[in-house]
Amino acid sequence: MCVCVISHNYFVLQEFTVAADYNSITQVREYLSHQSRVTGLIHCPSSKWILSAARDKFFVYHCTSSGRRLGGHQCSAWCTALQYDAKSTHVFVGDYGGQITMLKLEETGPQVITVLKGHNGSIRSLAWDAERQLLFSGSFDQSVIVWDIGGGKGTAFELQGHTSKVISLVYCKTSHQLISGGEDAIVVFWDMKANRQEIEFIKAIISLFLHEDPGMFQTPEWLQSDTCQYCERPFFWNIKAMMDQKQIGLRQHHCRSVNSTFMVIFHC
Repeated sequence: MCVCVISHNYFVLQEFTVAADYNSITQVREYLSHQSRVTGLIHCPSSKWILSAARDKFFVYHCTSSGRRLGGHQCSAWCTALQYDAKSTHVFVGDYGGQITMLKLEETGPQVITVLKGHNGSIRSLAWDAERQLLFSGSFDQSVIVWDIGGGKGTAFELQGHTSKVISLVYCKTSHQLISGGEDAIVVFWDMKANRQEIEFIKAIISLFLHEDPGMFQTPEWLQSDTCQYCERPFFWNIKAMMDQKQIGLRQHHCRSVNSTFMVIFHC
């Protein structure tokens, strides 16, 4: 049996069963889940759950067997993106404030594991690599952050390749490629097997499967400088240093340029 879940208006989720010949659908039930526009919707057949997030700042999940609401969590801003790991029953909720809330889902309700903070703009899209337990987040700040959730080292790194808002992320597990699309009309294929320089969270995430007290994890902010802290070359506004060193200045941090290794860029 194939199950289809849709949200056709601001707050109602509708569950349908699809016929074997795919020529008809039958409505099973409705879920009055939210009070504003639904922005994320996931159906998990193994646990028989429906997960949803909306602009009312709430993430909620229901049981498809009974139709019962199992629990919910209120974020600090509009919920804008949703991703789920069915094996460990962890969900990631991105919000308009740039934070990602990580929850452990149980039949009795959700438990907050941590909050990831590294973006300077709203979270627009999330993707998940279940094999290596990597979370990818795309933001209005034009960057993609790769969070090492299951590695136990508490590390992350940025991917810089867009000149406008990152609005869509898709991960291909067979080729180990992350595909990102932005409002700059560019589609980038990132080779996630390439070696990149990682940065540590302020407090390390021990493991995806450990239940610790909720905390705040964030990437360090970029420092202000007239020279690149990696190669010590001056930036383009540092006229005196360029004249003294007799070389053309850089426009962006060299360390960010190193991390932005990708395979192919398509201009749409």
